[in-house]
Amino acid sequence: MTYPIADLHCDLLSFLAKIPQANPFDPSQIACAFPWLKAGGVRAQVLAIYTDVHPESMELASRQAGLFVRILEDHPETVCRWDSGFQQKLEVTDQLGILASIENASGIGTATATWKEIYTQFDALLEKVGSLAYVSLTHHTENRFGGGNYTEGIGLKEDGKRLLDYMAGKRVPVDLSHTSDLLAEGILTHIDRYQLPIPILASHSNFRRIWDHKRNLTDEFAQEIIHRGGIIGVNFLRAFLDSQQPERLFEHLIYGSKLNEQAIAFGADFFYTHDFPDPSRHPFYFPLAENAGKYPSILSHLSQELSEEQLWKLAHENVFRFYQNLWS
Repeated sequence: MTYPIADLHCDLLSFLAKIPQANPFDPSQIACAFPWLKAGGVRAQVLAIYTDVHPESMELASRQAGLFVRILEDHPETVCRWDSGFQQKLEVTDQLGILASIENASGIGTATATWKEIYTQFDALLEKVGSLAYVSLTHHTENRFGGGNYTEGIGLKEDGKRLLDYMAGKRVPVDLSHTSDLLAEGILTHIDRYQLPIPILASHSNFRRIWDHKRNLTDEFAQEIIHRGGIIGVNFLRAFLDSQQPERLFEHLIYGSKLNEQAIAFGADFFYTHDFPDPSRHPFYFPLAENAGKYPSILSHLSQELSEEQLWKLAHENVFRFYQNLWS
């Protein structure tokens, strides 16, 4: 059985923007290169516009948005826009549907940006890429909007509230994958207090109940995402699965399916690892999930625990339903 895959997160755009001679068709360079995606049956892929907290983050985000458009223009035989009509084309095209997201709102507004500049940047990015799969307010660290997942005692800041207010009604979900617990709590509280029509998801997060790591979701936040009709994409990075046990990936996926089989998805988080300075992080991925070509074997293993219906939901149906509802 071959399952079409929809994946909620990879870092192909930042790889293309920052690495000299980066080639999205070279499988030796990055685990989400187009040949790996094709080998794994990936039919829909979110490409994150990732930036660090840096004075040049807005420029880097704009450059990645431009690269997203260039990929579409230069490789129409390989990719197309993942939009509201894409699902109907799955059986008549071999193209990969791509959709952009923003990972770290520093790409929308740096520490010194005015609010006029922030609003202009947000609208320009959205117009350029067409739709945004989600916006993450932070990455690992603190920025002007709130606290990232490695911060302590930093929640939703006033600028974060203002950005959420601006996002309301734009059909752009907010992503809890890189929030501190206080920031996640602040986001949900602000949305509820002002009844903002902002969907919630976790694009590439695992479960703290399975592996106790700050980067993973508590059951409380997982249930909040489920309650609000969101989805959770399970991350393939070794550090967030279990640093020693490869099979823990299956435990995260099965646990998510048991929490709610309508909400679980893939968010593999493949990125360029060759120049990463911390040797303790290598290898970043266990062999069973080391590139996007591994989805068929992962699903085959899961077929021992999950029904065919559950596997279809995990593979792509939950993700497609979430975005069809968002865009309808």
